[in-house]
Amino acid sequence: MAYFQQSSKSFCERAVVLVPTCDPGPSWPEFLRAIQNQTTQPLKVVILDSESTDGSAQAAQAQGHLVQTVSRKRFSHGGTRQEGIEQHTQGAEFVIFLTQDAILADPYALRNLFQAFNDPQVAAAYGRQLPNDKATPIAAHARLFNYPAQSHTVTLQDKTHKGIKTCFLSNSFAAYRLSALQQVGGFDKALILGEDMHLAARLLLAGHAIRYQASAMVYHSHSYSLREELGRYFDTGVFHAQQHWLIQTFGSAANEGIQFINSEYRYLIKKSVFLLPEALLRTFLKYVGFKSGQLHAHMPQKLVKGLSMHKGFWV
Repeated sequence: MAYFQQSSKSFCERAVVLVPTCDPGPSWPEFLRAIQNQTTQPLKVVILDSESTDGSAQAAQAQGHLVQTVSRKRFSHGGTRQEGIEQHTQGAEFVIFLTQDAILADPYALRNLFQAFNDPQVAAAYGRQLPNDKATPIAAHARLFNYPAQSHTVTLQDKTHKGIKTCFLSNSFAAYRLSALQQVGGFDKALILGEDMHLAARLLLAGHAIRYQASAMVYHSHSYSLREELGRYFDTGVFHAQQHWLIQTFGSAANEGIQFINSEYRYLIKKSVFLLPEALLRTFLKYVGFKSGQLHAHMPQKLVKGLSMHKGFWV
């Protein structure tokens, strides 16, 4: 254990944390405290702030963090992160991404995440996401299903049985070797979402491994409205239509979807059986949204923008 602690501390001290923000709201002080309380500290923390008006940028500066203003009109999931890498990681070997609502769960979260890089083949690692205290049972199940208690490592060979799930990775809490990112060209700047999956796929194709580090935890979950659920899956359909090579290369995840539905059913039977009709409706909206998104190129632009969650992508 002493070896892992010393090694992961060394890795973290060579890392820059980048956090895209836009009016993060009341959980922001807790987010900042969680970073401040880490037993291993990064080189620096940079807030990529999209013109917040809630005082969060000033609060981050008061903690000694660098704040870079990003125009809301120019924000993109891949582009903003890649620009942050290009502008703020000089002298670093790793970059860590957090989203504004992902609260590090304990003082060892960063240290534990960096244990993944003791394997030199690992180019990227992501942590476990736990449901926050406001998560609905439906939202809580999604986190528990997608982020289990067991760690694992995937390589390109795993696509034969995992399909597109091989590329699963979340930038809500993830770290990357900068040398590996540079090798594959970094984040794609023209994606509606899925910049993490897109990058993971290219890292795997380049011979690297992706590590899920379950001991590194954040509290992070979303309780989407029905309208938001539809929009999110519409955008996911857009992403896969525009990046069709991903499924062509890795295969689909149909079995994963069936497993999720069965798991959700069993979970809600135990926790909140009255939510089963809502869960069924959400499954239907996800399917409709995804299929509609795949057909977005044949739709009027006004309808596409109306259905999309990330409307700024269509400007």
